Amino acid sequence: MSKKRENIKQEIFDIIEIGNKSDIPSTLFDMFIVVMIWVNLAVTLAFTFSQFDPYKGLLEGIETFTVIVFTIEYILRLWTADRKYRGIPQWKASFKFIISFYGIIDLLTFLPFYLPFVFPSGIVAFRILRVFRIFRLFKINSQYDAFNVITSVLEEKRNQLLSSMCLIMILMTASSLAIYGFENEAQPDVFKNAFSGIWWSVSTLLTVGYGDIYPITTAGRILGIITAFLGVGLVAIPTGIISAGFVEQYTMIKGDRKSAIDGEFDCKDCPWRKAYMDEHKNDGDKA
Repeated sequence: MSKKRENIKQEIFDIIEIGNKSDIPSTLFDMFIVVMIWVNLAVTLAFTFSQFDPYKGLLEGIETFTVIVFTIEYILRLWTADRKYRGIPQWKASFKFIISFYGIIDLLTFLPFYLPFVFPSGIVAFRILRVFRIFRLFKINSQYDAFNVITSVLEEKRNQLLSSMCLIMILMTASSLAIYGFENEAQPDVFKNAFSGIWWSVSTLLTVGYGDIYPITTAGRILGIITAFLGVGLVAIPTGIISAGFVEQYTMIKGDRKSAIDGEFDCKDCPWRKAYMDEHKNDGDKA
C-alpha cells in the first residue's frame, strides 16, 4: 500500500511540476493553471466595474472555483515537496517549499480570499493582496527560456549593471544638488530641499519629464539640457549590457542544444533534446 501511495505521489509530482512539450499531462495541467490565473484576474478586474454588478453572484462563483483550484494545487505541492527537495524529511521539504519564493507567491494567490472569513474587519486590506495573483504568471514562465534567460543575463551581468547604476546615482546626486543651488532662491516653494532636486534629476535623467517641477533660471535650464543629454547616454549603458547579455545567452543555448543533439555530452533526458526530437521526428520522412 505504501509503495502504491509513493507511486501516486510521484505521478502527481510529475504532472504538477512543469515539464517539457513531450510531457502531455504536465503540459495540459500547466495550460489549465494558466487559464485559471487569467480567469481569476479577469474576475478581479470585473469587480472594479459597476456594469458587472448584476453578475456579481456569477463572478463570485467563478472566483471561488479558481481559488479552490489554487488551494488544491498548493496542497498537492506541499504533499509532493519531498520529491522536489530530495534527501530530507517530508516536513522539512514542505516547510522549505512554504518559505520559498514561489511557495510564498502560491500562498498569496489564494490566502486573501480566506482571510476575510477569519478577520472580517480587514476585508479591504486583504483585497489589496489580490494583486499578488499576477505573479503566478512568472511562476509558469520561469520554467521556460524567456524568464530563465532574463534572470541569467541579470545574474551574469550584475557587476557591469551595478557599475552603470553607480554612475547614474553619482550624476543624479550631483545634478540634484546643482539644481537646488541654482533654483532654490528663484523657486523656494518648488525646490525646497535636496530631495526636490533628486525628483527633478530622476525625471530628467530618465527622460520622463513630468513637468511638475522644472527650472526657470538660465543656469538651471542649461543644467537641465546637460543632464538630459547625459541621461540619454547613461541610460543606454545598462541597455547595451543587457542586450549583449541576451545575445550571449541565446548563442550559448543554441550551442547547448546542438551539442545535446550531436551527442557531444550525455543528455538523453535533456529537455532541449526531447523538444528537438519531437519537432523534427518527421523530417526524415518528408525528405
